[in-house]
Amino acid sequence: MEMVRAIIRPEKEKDVLKALEENGFVSVTKMHVFGRGKQKGIRVGEVVYDELPKLELMVVVKKEDANKVCDIIQENAVTGHIGDGKIFVMPVSKTYTVRTGAEGL
Repeated sequence: MEMVRAIIRPEKEKDVLKALEENGFVSVTKMHVFGRGKQKGIRVGEVVYDELPKLELMVVVKKEDANKVCDIIQENAVTGHIGDGKIFVMPVSKTYTVRTGAEGL
């Protein structure tokens, strides 16, 4: 299993979630976060906004589906401007369902 974590622009949330759902990836955790990337925020005149609102999505999928999930997010989150976000993929060794204690997806 792998966890795909994506930090995207909040205005792209609906597009990304709809595309994931249409492709069978309905289990998603989302959090509103603040941060900045390599560009260190945005400068407007003399004012620097160094903590920008973003949305973090977490999706745990079978290893063979991770690239597909990344492609879906990339295609639906991109605006072509600095600050579109980042996607991280990391291994998940185990999962458990809290209600039942069942192991696995």
